[in-house]
Amino acid sequence: MALTILKPGILDTVQDLGRTGFRQFGVNPGGAADASAVRVLNTLLGNDEGDAVVEMHFPSAEIVFGEETTFAVGGADAEISLDGESFPLWASVRARSGAVLKIGKRLAGSRIYLAVKGGIDVDEWLGSRSTNTFARAGGFEGRALKTGDRLAIGKSDLNNRSPLGAKAGPGLIAGCSPRGTIRITIGPEYHQLTARAVRDLSKGTFAATMDSNRMGLRLEGPRLTRLTETELVSSAVSPGTIQLLPDGSPVILLADCQTTGGYPRIAQVASRDLSAVAQTSPGEKLRFRIIDLQEALDLHRRFEKDLSFLRMGIRFRALFGS
Repeated sequence: MALTILKPGILDTVQDLGRTGFRQFGVNPGGAADASAVRVLNTLLGNDEGDAVVEMHFPSAEIVFGEETTFAVGGADAEISLDGESFPLWASVRARSGAVLKIGKRLAGSRIYLAVKGGIDVDEWLGSRSTNTFARAGGFEGRALKTGDRLAIGKSDLNNRSPLGAKAGPGLIAGCSPRGTIRITIGPEYHQLTARAVRDLSKGTFAATMDSNRMGLRLEGPRLTRLTETELVSSAVSPGTIQLLPDGSPVILLADCQTTGGYPRIAQVASRDLSAVAQTSPGEKLRFRIIDLQEALDLHRRFEKDLSFLRMGIRFRALFGS
C-alpha cells in the first residue's frame, strides 16, 4: 500500500517520536513537534505509539490513498474531507483505494498529522524515521514531501486490530490544542531574573512571532532582564526549555532544537503543555503560569493514564466489538 502526494503543503515531512541516544554527538532527537497528538492518533489505530506519521503545516497537502486504508487525522483543527465528504478529527476512518484526502482551512493550531494503520514505512536513520531536514537524513529522502512522492505503508499486525469509528476523549484532545496559558516550572537560571522580569514572566502577555519554526517558538512581549550579564557555559537543553535571548525576549525550544545552548534557561514548559506550544501560530498570544514540579508530574501522569484507558478501550472494542 502507498500514499501519493497530489499537492504538497508548505512543509510536509515524515515524523515519529524522534531519535534518542545521540545527543552526545550533537544529533537532536527531532520527531513530531506535537508528540502527544502522534501518540493519540497511533493509539486510535492500534499502532505502536512511535509509528511514523505525516506532519503537515498550513496550507497543507492533498493525498491519495493507493489502497483501502484505515487512518486518523488530528493535531490542529481544520476543515478536512475525504472525496469531498467531511469526517471527524481524532477518529479512525476507512478510505477506499483512490480516495483523496484534503486538508483545508485552518481553524485552530498550526500542525496537523495523518496517521495510517501500519505506520508510514520509510528507512530508519539512527533508529528513527523522523525527517531531519538540516542533516538531510531520515524520513523521505531527508526532505519535505513533493508532488508525486509515494509513501509506503507498513504491514499491520493482524493481532492488533483497531475498530472503525474509535474516537479520542475530550481530555486527550484538549491537551493537543493551543491555549492562552502555558504552565511552566522554574529553570536553572530563573533566579538571575530581576524582580520586574519575574513579575512580567508570570503576569505579562507574549505573542508568537513570524520567525518561529520547528526549532523554537519566538516570543515578543515585555523585555525580561537579568541581574547579571555574565556569560554562561553551554548546557543541555530540550524541547520545552525557555531560553532568554540577549534582547530580553524568550524562546520556547521545540522538536528541532539544538542539544546544548548558552542562553539562560529561565523556565521549562510542563510536558503536558508542549502540545499547546507546538500548536501556537504566529500572532497568537499566550501567558505563563508557574507551577511546581509535583503539579507538572501530576499533569503528565494524568495524560498517561488517559492514554492507557484509550489503549485498553481500543483493544477491548477490537476483540469484542461494541
